[in-house]
Amino acid sequence: MRRYETICIIRPGAGEEKISAIAEKTTGIIQQFGGTPLRVDHWGVKKLAYLIQKEGQGYYLYIEYAGRPEAVQEIERVFRIDDQVLKYMTVKTQAAYIPDPEVDKDEESVTAAAGPVDEAGAEQPGNDVEADA
Repeated sequence: MRRYETICIIRPGAGEEKISAIAEKTTGIIQQFGGTPLRVDHWGVKKLAYLIQKEGQGYYLYIEYAGRPEAVQEIERVFRIDDQVLKYMTVKTQAAYIPDPEVDKDEESVTAAAGPVDEAGAEQPGNDVEADA
């Protein structure tokens, strides 16, 4: 599975029921293809930078999920059909998503900041950020 973020802009006059239906349908598609919705945020109505289908405002819906490429294709197909969706964009954020990593994130960030280490535990030369003067 891969990790994705999808943002869609919905007509502001669609109403809460239609917006909730779009969010539920999208999460249903993700689950149908064996994925997991991680976060669904309703960002609300925002002013658009330019008119989209003669609309100056749009309701933003953000969905973060782990899924398969087939789920993304189906979600975008449904968005193309729906007249209430003005625009949408999907971005792949991770090529391989692992739900519960075994490595502690604090330990991983400390070792990444220290640089490469040889077998004896000494830091390898030539990896300094600052140049010797």
